[in-house]
Amino acid sequence: MAGQSNRLQSYIDSPEKQQQLYKRSLLVVVISQIFGGAGLAAGVTVGALLAQDMLGTDSVTGIPTALFTLGSAGAALLVGRLSQRFGRRPGLAAGFFAGGIGAVGVVIAALTNSILLLFASLLIYGAGTATNLQARYAGTDLANSSQRAKAISMAMVSTTFGAVAGPNLVDVMGDLAVSIGIPALAGPFILAAIAYLLAGFVLFMLLRPDPFIVAKAIAAAQKGTSDSPLNGKADLLSANRRGIYAGAAVMVLTQFVMIAIMTITPIHMGHHGHGLNEVGLVIGFHIGAMFLPSLVTGFLVDKMGRGVMAIASALTLLIAGILAALGPADSMMMLIIALALLGLGWNFGLISGTAILVDAAPPSTRAKTQGSVDVLIALSGALGGGLSGMVVAHSSYATLSIAGAVLALLLIPFVLWGGSGRHEKTSGLQQIDKK
Repeated sequence: MAGQSNRLQSYIDSPEKQQQLYKRSLLVVVISQIFGGAGLAAGVTVGALLAQDMLGTDSVTGIPTALFTLGSAGAALLVGRLSQRFGRRPGLAAGFFAGGIGAVGVVIAALTNSILLLFASLLIYGAGTATNLQARYAGTDLANSSQRAKAISMAMVSTTFGAVAGPNLVDVMGDLAVSIGIPALAGPFILAAIAYLLAGFVLFMLLRPDPFIVAKAIAAAQKGTSDSPLNGKADLLSANRRGIYAGAAVMVLTQFVMIAIMTITPIHMGHHGHGLNEVGLVIGFHIGAMFLPSLVTGFLVDKMGRGVMAIASALTLLIAGILAALGPADSMMMLIIALALLGLGWNFGLISGTAILVDAAPPSTRAKTQGSVDVLIALSGALGGGLSGMVVAHSSYATLSIAGAVLALLLIPFVLWGGSGRHEKTSGLQQIDKK
């Protein structure tokens, strides 16, 4: 205990060591996210198709996305609580390990044609999705206000390498699965199991010292030594609450719209004669647009303001929904453009919303708050995925896409209410913490 206290004190006393640990932690997160992205891509690409094949109907093809996003809600809460109490390292590692176990369960379910095991495994698999998102917070723990969006973006862009490769390995993993007696559609989940377990191992072994524990110690020391009272403390706390609500609303709405349209697109493509390779190509572009622009997005969020980029998210999702609804279903180019814009709008919303939330949440409750918000994000995804199949079954893909486009516009009043146009104004307590 004394040794740990001395190590923490050395970081409290040295801004240089804080920045060194910030950079090292971000590098570890980047490595883990490369593996995590590959694990994430499996369920996104073939989850609905696997359910369609096993259940023999289209009306419930939204259930896999609903299940693993619902599972990610519970995992987000647990990972957030674990991280708040014990640090990012055990919390994130446990989440990725659970996701890997869930992916193994999906493979066994496909092999045994067990619907019950498939649904249970998809719930557990969702832990990897939640952890993949929560890992973005680990890079911000020791970042200052002008580094936060860039830190978030670094974690997200690294996910691209695995997330884009995953959908384009559908046929390869399918052939591998068939060669060992496993249904082809379960092949990508073999990749997911390996990828998630590797991501957990990287974090558990290398994320030392834990950046969140160091950040809490620094915040506690600064609070104890501050000799300037918080002028207008009630106003600052109120502003922080509004920042938390605004950041949460941005991420929840963008997640709902993106998941709803993305989930049903492979089924929509299948109905119009597109093969598995073409589905993988479209989803690959979509996932690439979700993560690859992150470095530019992070720079824009830090320079132009959180609110500006959140509004850009709403407008991008609006255009994506309109193009998906009105574009010819047999046009690969139109599908690629629409799904790429859908991913880009999600990217704008997630990075700007995360930055708003991190600005507003004090270190003493930050991980717990982040976990709770990610629960809402996961539940919105579960609702979007679950409703998408039913909406399309009783109406059309165009109706779903237009509804998502209109819903995205709700982001604008939330952002204006939260007053998140400039990050400097959303974090009065954080500004004091850095003195």
